[in-house]
Amino acid sequence: MEERILVVGAGPAGLAAGIAARSRNKAVLVVGNPTQDSPLAKAERVDNYPGLPGLTGAQLLEQLAQHARNMGVECINGKVNAILAWDGGFMLTVGSQTYQGSALVLAPGVVQSAKYPGEEALLGRGVSYCATCDGMLYRGRDVMVVGRSKDAPEEANFLHSIGCRVTYVSAQRPAGLNEAIPHRVGHRLEVEGEQRVSALLVDGERCPCQGVFILRPAIAPADLLPGLQVEQGSIVVDRNMSTGLPGVFAAGDCTGRPYQVAKAVGEGLVAGESAAEYLETKENN
Repeated sequence: MEERILVVGAGPAGLAAGIAARSRNKAVLVVGNPTQDSPLAKAERVDNYPGLPGLTGAQLLEQLAQHARNMGVECINGKVNAILAWDGGFMLTVGSQTYQGSALVLAPGVVQSAKYPGEEALLGRGVSYCATCDGMLYRGRDVMVVGRSKDAPEEANFLHSIGCRVTYVSAQRPAGLNEAIPHRVGHRLEVEGEQRVSALLVDGERCPCQGVFILRPAIAPADLLPGLQVEQGSIVVDRNMSTGLPGVFAAGDCTGRPYQVAKAVGEGLVAGESAAEYLETKENN
């Protein structure tokens, strides 16, 4: 297991965590969306970050990212589809790639993820958030892909290529979707099943299937890490930004208000320091 810190989220909190951990000479990998996709990048002027008033959000993000890269932080663009935790380590799935580390900092910002009826109860029993992770389980079976993200057509095409019988559900047929994949217009969705998924209700019409892949732009941390304590939509942390799960820390908007860059950077610094200290404690035991 590589002794590095994995950071989920490339905003101010995640980048600050990476910078702080690198200052302790730890290897760091930051995974997040491209800078231009960040809500902060759309801000015309940021006047409440101490010492640097008047920058645009995009300028502030780029300065943080450049600082992190100059410190030796490895940054990649992508959506984390799954997190596997075991005694002593973590593995992130990003598209078809996996990355391993020994400590984890969650800094994804606020992830809006209102659940469809039946989704939470059947998660892991036919409901999946990752085509590349779970697709092989559904070869030769009927699956519904609920496309809510830019890369959803690509994931649906992958499922089709490995032999799944795919139907794609969205408000309109997306560009890039394989012509052989049927498309259904759908707005009101509900997952059906007792012990396992048996169907997806699409605007009241029952579509029998064995799997439902719900592909959103981001996945809420609590859906990626069983046992993560969340209250009123925010990850619960202590003063060290520890979540209570061994080796897992959190920082930024995902820990609650105020949603301010200064708060995110401060929490990111603490989370990065705490993750580095966690690794040092492990090494000395």
